[in-house]
Amino acid sequence: MSQEKVLIVEDEVNERTGLAELVSAWGYRAETACDGAEGLEKVGSWSPSIVVTDLKMPRMGGLELLERVAADARTIAVIVVTAQGTIDSAVQAMRMGAYDYITKPIDTNRLRTILQNASALLGTRVELEVTRRKLRDTGSLGTLVGPSKKMQEIFRLIEMVAPSTASVLITGASGTGKELVARTVHELSPRRSKPFVPINCAAIPETLIESEIFGHEKGAFTGALERRTGCFELAEGGTLLLDEIGEMPVATQAKLLRVLEDHKLRRLGSKVETTVDVRVLAATNKVPEEAVARGELRNDLYYRLNVFNIHMPPLREHKDDIPELVNSLLGEMSAKHGRKAAAVSEAVLNLFNSYSWPGNVRELRNALERAVIVCDGAVIETKHLPPGFGQTTLRTSTDDPDTVRLGVGTTVGEAEKLLILKTLEATSNNKTRAAEILGISLKTLHNKLKEYGSAAADAAAGKEENEA
Repeated sequence: MSQEKVLIVEDEVNERTGLAELVSAWGYRAETACDGAEGLEKVGSWSPSIVVTDLKMPRMGGLELLERVAADARTIAVIVVTAQGTIDSAVQAMRMGAYDYITKPIDTNRLRTILQNASALLGTRVELEVTRRKLRDTGSLGTLVGPSKKMQEIFRLIEMVAPSTASVLITGASGTGKELVARTVHELSPRRSKPFVPINCAAIPETLIESEIFGHEKGAFTGALERRTGCFELAEGGTLLLDEIGEMPVATQAKLLRVLEDHKLRRLGSKVETTVDVRVLAATNKVPEEAVARGELRNDLYYRLNVFNIHMPPLREHKDDIPELVNSLLGEMSAKHGRKAAAVSEAVLNLFNSYSWPGNVRELRNALERAVIVCDGAVIETKHLPPGFGQTTLRTSTDDPDTVRLGVGTTVGEAEKLLILKTLEATSNNKTRAAEILGISLKTLHNKLKEYGSAAADAAAGKEENEA
């Protein structure tokens, strides 16, 4: 039986007393307040660890109360109660630091689950403080490494959002570590003892994705020979990562949105709804706003998932993290393959620092893993790196200046970058014409040039363009 203090803030007397009696029956110590103003007073005098508050109340509403107690977010879990059709207010509350929300009429089973999870959160404070000290001392957070300002800011965001139930949208180019962020959020949350289930929406055929996510009953469709448990149910009590969310069919996105809002799903072929308690994280290597504009990502789903955003920068934008990343990855890879490589030479480190890393941290990992395997000694030299590493492998044919040849070992990122820059050169830096040739929008081209850094953008803007 929990002894957590729960403050019920509700202006309707019957709902207020009913909730207090229910919460007390579950073993919590309950107190009530008739509006946000009285609730704020009792937060100060009674020191509850959990506050359940309505949003619409006289004198002071739930959002203002939440804002006033936000400084105590580490010691108070705020749960907001909202009416159906006002989910936008609940999302706003989550962005302000609310632990979770529940809609009216209140599902008592879900409320009990939320209270149990909030109590578990309060029990993780000591562990989180240990993690914070480690972050300050070593520049690492879980499996993420990086003392740079960019990575320190990401660590701060992870630390802030992990204890809540808020949805998180993780953005960034391929290979930047989006899944590592999701795993770290899970490991720092009260759900860490429950499953972490990642699913790559781009890797599943469109005809099967609903079955993979929501499950199906026997006979639901041709070939459904037995009941299948979907990823939501597999992640019960834990965290579900929907990787490459922009590749999910729009019809499936609509069903996902309902599950996010109602916390209930229906397996394909079933007439019964199943209640689920799952935290949903999503990741994409697309620019979300562009995906929405192209109709690839529903605007309402984007809004619901983007309660909290964490953007992973490309490795070229935080190269000062490379030494620490190298040390961490060398330790991991040497242990994995039973080798003794423990450091890289100065020449290798210089090469790493001058390289553009189109494949990001994943490319660094792959290069080091290959080097660890072929290196017999303790220090990795340039000869141990993949053949041609660091060299430009996309080149123009000497016979035809408008022909582009790709060398073996070219990454997709390198090919895309150099093809774009070569096309701009061939069009005398006319971005409109280059975008037409490349089959991409002008906005996408500008974003790509921005990704490649100021030098590429300045070069592409070196001449006056004839946009006609």
